[in-house]
Amino acid sequence: MNRILALSILTLTIVFQSFAQNSSLNAGELFTGDVNTITTAVPFLMIAPDSRAGAMGDVGVATSPDASSSHWNPAKYAFVESDMSLSISYTPWLRQLVNDINLAYVSGYKRMDKNQVIGFSLLYFSLGDITFTDNNGSTIGQFKPNEFSIDGSYARKFSDYLSGSISMRYIYSNLTGGQFVQGIESYPGQSVSADVSTFYTREIRMGDRDGNLAFGLNISNIGQKISYTENQERDFIPINLRLGSALETELDEYNQLTVAFDINKLLVPTPPEYDGEGRLPENILFGKDPNVSVPVGMFRSFNDAPGVLMSDSTRSVFKEEIREFTYGLGLEYWYDKQFAIRGGYFYEHETKGNRKYFSLGLGLRLKVFGLDFAYLIPQKQNNPLANTLRFSLIFNFDGLREEANVN
Repeated sequence: MNRILALSILTLTIVFQSFAQNSSLNAGELFTGDVNTITTAVPFLMIAPDSRAGAMGDVGVATSPDASSSHWNPAKYAFVESDMSLSISYTPWLRQLVNDINLAYVSGYKRMDKNQVIGFSLLYFSLGDITFTDNNGSTIGQFKPNEFSIDGSYARKFSDYLSGSISMRYIYSNLTGGQFVQGIESYPGQSVSADVSTFYTREIRMGDRDGNLAFGLNISNIGQKISYTENQERDFIPINLRLGSALETELDEYNQLTVAFDINKLLVPTPPEYDGEGRLPENILFGKDPNVSVPVGMFRSFNDAPGVLMSDSTRSVFKEEIREFTYGLGLEYWYDKQFAIRGGYFYEHETKGNRKYFSLGLGLRLKVFGLDFAYLIPQKQNNPLANTLRFSLIFNFDGLREEANVN
């Protein structure tokens, strides 16, 4: 693999071109319908890591708590029923093109007392083998690019219905192995971030049926920018606002159905429209300067878009900001709390990445362990998870202890 191809693959990883194409439009280009996607560094943090949520349209902020809640809403841990659980997930990536890129996820929790739970997770993204060559085609090195994050969370129940959580995360991204890129030495990108989340759940009565209504909110990856060279401007990491609701109803003694809905928005600057003469603040025609601090970028992200060009030649910033929200809808059916069938749909606007796909999955729960499977069906464009089977393995240590006591 020559250097151009290698750098292209690395660039693909950085901007997550499978999600979208980066576009800062020049003067005179028609904005309506054109891509103006928000991109960040370390986008692997936004991949749905577990198969349960992956089968439900990437929905998980308000669904019932499980061992994989670290990614979606750590505050859910306060309402787990068991004392300790562990989940291991594996996701092949771009499997139709290569066989050595994958995402692995390990997460779990341990109850401290009736009100407090601690959780953890490790997310590892391997990008296979890359061979670096010089301009003459001579091999100058070989490397396995990789990224990972490790975090710990503390969840506490404030009442019988409400909980909150805070998480700390370390992020490491090594894409070049210290190689020189255009004469500049590269190095691994590193960052530290935090999550703040809350979860509300309450039993309700729907006619003659029992049910549960839940709401969740999680602001994740609030942290410092990241860079891979001394001369490169630091890039935002994917600070994300996720909120949603879930309604669970017991159809009868053996059958349960859950409907869940999530909304997401990246709290990072939207690319402005430049005049084609440069990328300095004075070259911005529409929008706002994206080179701001993390707090400013988060608050400004609701009103910094260049705007959609309307038929009367005016621009609607509000309309473009609305386009930056993504939506997920998920269904989960359980029979006797042992066998699950799941489905979901994910939507992203055409000008903001155009991710649209259906998802399907199955779940199995036994006394000691469980299995989840997920399968994604793209609707509009190719997806790195298309025609790929993902799976998660869940261990219930309470059941393991019960089995040991019986024996």
